[in-house]
Amino acid sequence: MTDIQEPARPGQLSADHTTLNGVLVVRLHGEIDHTVKDQFSNALLPRDGAAPLRIVADLSGVTFMDSSGINTLITTHQKASAAQGWLRIAGAQEAVQRVLHIVGVDQFIDCHPSLEQALRQ
Repeated sequence: MTDIQEPARPGQLSADHTTLNGVLVVRLHGEIDHTVKDQFSNALLPRDGAAPLRIVADLSGVTFMDSSGINTLITTHQKASAAQGWLRIAGAQEAVQRVLHIVGVDQFIDCHPSLEQALRQ
């Protein structure tokens, strides 16, 4: 029996994790919509539900985000804050940055133009 794999769809979400000076850096690439909301949530938060104290979501590779992504960012922010930590957003492209601003996420989650700036704050 052979495994048949679906071809990767353009914009499919991928995530890379790095820890720098105790900060979890999650580099995301692709599109964030309702079809990948669980994958996005799992990328930001461990499956056991415990939030790392400090998280930077590097969105420089994200080309689209809908309300599912916004809700995941808000939930992650709330869990990190409850654990005396924080979530920062870095490098959001113009289309994603616009959504973050329209919804008001940038009013309570720090948004930085680059990963380097998010890590320095």
